[in-house]
Amino acid sequence: MIARVSRLIMLTAMSCASLLPLARARAGVFDDDEARRAVATMQDQFNGFQEKASQRINQNSRAQLEMQNQFEGLRQEVAPLRGQDEMLLNEVTTLQIKQKDYYADLDARLKKFEPQQVTVDGRQGLSQPGEKTEYDAALKQFQAGDFKGAGNVFSVFIKKYPQSPYAPLAQYWLGNSLYAQRDYRGSTTVLQNLVQAYPDHPKVPDALIAIANDQLESGQKSAARKTLAHVAAKYPGTEGALAASNRLRTLK
Repeated sequence: MIARVSRLIMLTAMSCASLLPLARARAGVFDDDEARRAVATMQDQFNGFQEKASQRINQNSRAQLEMQNQFEGLRQEVAPLRGQDEMLLNEVTTLQIKQKDYYADLDARLKKFEPQQVTVDGRQGLSQPGEKTEYDAALKQFQAGDFKGAGNVFSVFIKKYPQSPYAPLAQYWLGNSLYAQRDYRGSTTVLQNLVQAYPDHPKVPDALIAIANDQLESGQKSAARKTLAHVAAKYPGTEGALAASNRLRTLK
């Protein structure tokens, strides 16, 4: 009995031993299948990731292309605006130049109606608009030999512009106009007013000589000598003093 059991155990052990390689083989087969399934799964996952990446790349490419198209569209829209800006800038510059010229012209025109600082015979003064024109017109008449017409204009000028820097000259030429018309008394009065009102004026020596001429023409030879001597003594070295001295010599 014991021997039979021992044989049975031995046979069972031998049977199990013979089945062990087969079990191991079958386990190896199962491991390969799982590996293949894992590889297939990983391949599917990689393919899915690659497909998604490709889709994202394509989306990004389309977005970039769209952005480039939008940028090109904006550039094309901006180009005319830049041209308009340049046109507007040129127009503004032109308007500024025109405005500057306009105000310069306006200022020049307004100055014609404003008193101007002038220097006449070394003396400064304010000249009203039209003064110089009227004075020159009267002097031109005098030089043309129209003594009466010139005297009238000079007389009006003195009354119209009593503070004019041309007033002393107007008085001098008025005195000479009256002398030319043989109004010696009137001439003397005008010239004496000049000497009294403007004692330091450069025309005073000439005015005194003209007074001496009035005195001579009026038969006041002694008074004329006295006047000429006064000029020679008071204004030595001047043309007036020289003219007075020469005239004195002719009276002796």
